[in-house]
Amino acid sequence: MEKASRGNFFEDFRLGQDIVHAVPRTITSGDVSLYSALYGMRFAMQSSDAFAIACGLRTAPIDNLLLFHVIFGKSVPEISLNAVANLGYAECRFLEPAFPGDSFTARSEVIGLRENSTGKTGIVYVRTTGHNQHGAAVLSFVRWVMVNKRAPGAVVPETHVPTTAAAVSAQDLRIPEGLDFSGYDCTLAGSRNLFDAYRPGEKINHIDGMTIEAAEHQLATRLYQNTAKAHFDAVLQQSSRFGQRIVYGGHIISLARSLSYNGLENGCFVAAINGGRHVNPAAAGDTVYCWSEVLDTQMFESRKDVGAVRLRTIATKDISCADYPAPGGADETAILLDLDYWLLMPRLSL
Repeated sequence: MEKASRGNFFEDFRLGQDIVHAVPRTITSGDVSLYSALYGMRFAMQSSDAFAIACGLRTAPIDNLLLFHVIFGKSVPEISLNAVANLGYAECRFLEPAFPGDSFTARSEVIGLRENSTGKTGIVYVRTTGHNQHGAAVLSFVRWVMVNKRAPGAVVPETHVPTTAAAVSAQDLRIPEGLDFSGYDCTLAGSRNLFDAYRPGEKINHIDGMTIEAAEHQLATRLYQNTAKAHFDAVLQQSSRFGQRIVYGGHIISLARSLSYNGLENGCFVAAINGGRHVNPAAAGDTVYCWSEVLDTQMFESRKDVGAVRLRTIATKDISCADYPAPGGADETAILLDLDYWLLMPRLSL
């Protein structure tokens, strides 16, 4: 009997299937330091214990996207080990703050299945939830992924394409318990552009670029215990449609988030991801730039010190975003990522 797992293929999934993912993961301060070294994160709330304590938290929280990548990575061996590509996200909500020393587990429910017309692959839709050591849900998201079939002629599962919300309602966003922006220091954060400075329709060119190094993107993916073959096995990828190792899509999300500091310095927390798609794959040597459009701003009835800004961030490859046309134009080949998300920001009423 073969003891090593080859992962699930498309025909192995069933609607309603509940999958508990292996290997609990404690995120340590060392993991946070490595994450900072890989992406150059500079948001004050996640960078300084003293800054976070002044804002009512017990210590600097784990970056929301580090938490997302770790929970995502838990799901890879059962969901996307045999994936062609991770296609998109929806209904991603950060439910509880996470801190160094917390431990996390993950489980997924299969909520949709659809065979592709080639008969060689299919789309698997899952809702993945991460829990901390106390059993509290800290993160929930839907993703869909194209997965190879074991055999083209295999009997396919039942077909169902789920409907997901176009966006997470601002009123459903979770504000971290204890957060109090009355002690927020704009000078230390790096900008005086708080919530009230942003207007729907405004576009922000984040200016700076960052080149992807092969060692860094693989190190990052290992940090999340993501075992997807497409990111590591150069021999296998020679015969793929990409012809080389491709970068984990979440690596591009974190690069874009880091680059967005220049213009969104006070975007303290990613509260939700409404939707996102990896438009084109990235590889080592590509240089990532990004810009953001403000889609919406929302205040909270119960809080006067915090507001929510909805953004669409576009990450491009090897081309500055200063004059790049919006997605849907004549050429999307240089676009890597199209991400729609909510940020929590302090308000000027302070």
